[in-house]
Amino acid sequence: MSYTYQGKVFAIAAPVKSISINKLNVVVKDQSGSQLFKFNQVNESKDFLAMLYQAN
Repeated sequence: MSYTYQGKVFAIAAPVKSISINKLNVVVKDQSGSQLFKFNQVNESKDFLAMLYQAN
């Protein structure tokens, strides 16, 4: 499934197996593998996670 966040499109396949967070970096592990998402501010990564949680 594709998600649009601040004009960028992120493709994440369901089901999500795990999510790892380290301030500015978020790694999402899904059925197609791991993807690293980098952000410039902590609030951006938090907002991205909130969007993912609401989508499910």
